[in-house]
Amino acid sequence: MRISTKTRYAITAMLDLALYGGDRPVTLQDISKNQGISLSYLEQLFARLRAKKLVRGMRGPGGGYYLGRPAPEINVGEIICAVDDYVEMTHCSGEESGTPDNPTHELWGDFSSELFGFLESISLADLAQRRGHALGSMDINAD
Repeated sequence: MRISTKTRYAITAMLDLALYGGDRPVTLQDISKNQGISLSYLEQLFARLRAKKLVRGMRGPGGGYYLGRPAPEINVGEIICAVDDYVEMTHCSGEESGTPDNPTHELWGDFSSELFGFLESISLADLAQRRGHALGSMDINAD
C-alpha cells in the first residue's frame, strides 16, 4: 500500500499543530517552516481539514489554526479521509471498491477494513507520544 504525499503531509501538519498549538494558534507559515511543506500546499490541505472540522481557524493578527478537537480524539484515519479523495470514495463512504462478482472482492474489503481499523486506532496524541512528546492539558485544545 502506498500513502500519498498529500496524506503524509496532512498527518505531519496535524501532528505539528498538536505538538506546537495548545493555547495559541499555529500559523501555516510556522508549519511550513517546521515541516518543509510549501505554504500553498498547506493552504489546500487545511481547507479540506477545516471542511471536516479537524481544524479551526482564527483570522487576523495573531491568528492561525487550532485542532478542531483534542488530539486524543482525532485519529489518523479521519485525517486520511479528509484529504484523500480515493480513500473517501472507497472506504469512508462505506462503499467497497471492486465488484461483488470478483472472487477477491471480499478479501480486499476485509483487508481495507482491517487497515482502516488500525489507522483509526491511532490518535494524534499517540503519534506525539511515539515521537517522545507527551501532550499535556495545555497542549490539547479542548474548546
